[in-house]
Amino acid sequence: MLDRLGEVAVRTGLNIKPGQQLIITAPLESASLVRRITEHAYKAGSSLVTTFYSDDEATLARYRYGHDETFDTAAGWLAHGMTEGFREGAARLAITGSDPVLLADQDPSRISRAARAASVVNRPAMKIITSFDVNWTIVAASTVAWARQVFPFLQDDEAVSELWQAIFKASRITGGDPVAEWAAHNTQLHKRAAFLNDARYEALHFTGPGTDLTVGLADGHHWAGGAEKAGNGVICNPNLPTEEVFTTPHRLKVEGHVVSSKPLFNQSSLIDGISVRFEGGKITEMHAVKGQDVLARILDTDEGARRLGEVALVPHSSPISQSGVLFKNTLFDENAASHIALGQAYSKCMRDAEGLDDTALAARGANNSILHIDWMIGSGETDVDGLTSDGQRVKLMRKGEWVIS
Repeated sequence: MLDRLGEVAVRTGLNIKPGQQLIITAPLESASLVRRITEHAYKAGSSLVTTFYSDDEATLARYRYGHDETFDTAAGWLAHGMTEGFREGAARLAITGSDPVLLADQDPSRISRAARAASVVNRPAMKIITSFDVNWTIVAASTVAWARQVFPFLQDDEAVSELWQAIFKASRITGGDPVAEWAAHNTQLHKRAAFLNDARYEALHFTGPGTDLTVGLADGHHWAGGAEKAGNGVICNPNLPTEEVFTTPHRLKVEGHVVSSKPLFNQSSLIDGISVRFEGGKITEMHAVKGQDVLARILDTDEGARRLGEVALVPHSSPISQSGVLFKNTLFDENAASHIALGQAYSKCMRDAEGLDDTALAARGANNSILHIDWMIGSGETDVDGLTSDGQRVKLMRKGEWVIS
């Protein structure tokens, strides 16, 4: 199964091309998956695979023993090197699997300062990714710390195994031909995105328990989902798994109130019971039952952190939702429910955006920020309507399920 996941990551996720370099970031415990991905990348013709490993224990050591004045420091030299790699055409693959609550007991101020410093130095690389200039993807690996959080009542080895099985199933690699299954799944996502692109709605209206939210859509927005063509001409799947179709909201045209339907795990901390109010596209009131200090610091990152950069529709019947597993990892949990994202917009979700700078994109409604954080607002009780420019209301989802043909 690891070999299958490695093959799908390279062939479907990246669709890596002969002569293309690959840059991987991964948790230390995911080395077995990294090796298989590396093998398949070289079989596909990659000229060089370079992996950067992270280690939760080393990360935690910084917060336990680092001097306070050092938390505004980030590895700019590394960010610069990775940015240059992408500019020269390297593909990008991230493996997720770190402890979702690694820093739960650490100083929120230090967490916020370190995250901001990292976001600033990584901004040029993030710009390349959010602009979809190169082929990239994200996959997951089961680790002990993550598995303990997802299956707390199992022994470590059982929890790790159970999480691997959940990852394999959600990543659609348990069937007879995973590559073919992904092709069929992409076709379905493309049909939904095409419907929405043809409809050209002015806004989406979300209603449900605690939620009455109108999300205006950016001028010239474009719906995407599944495999897409990157700026370098390579068709790839940015996320494995993926169940969403998504687009760019208008940064000034979000109104109403909304509550989260699942916990958010960000900056290795738990944020749960989120409720916010938007006025003029900006969060003006916010509350969280858990992690409010972390959320407040996130919202104060920059001006764009209080505005939306993405809105995505996901059916409640998605395999991840129906599994009943709370992965405590955004890659999976965002594909269990419709969601919104604070921060940076994806310019790939704007029509005729090539060559436009941030000012021009902002004039059309695209948000600009050094962060991009998804959080879930959909459920089996959520309705979504499309609002047209002439005032019509079209049913898109009822009780979390698509009603469009």
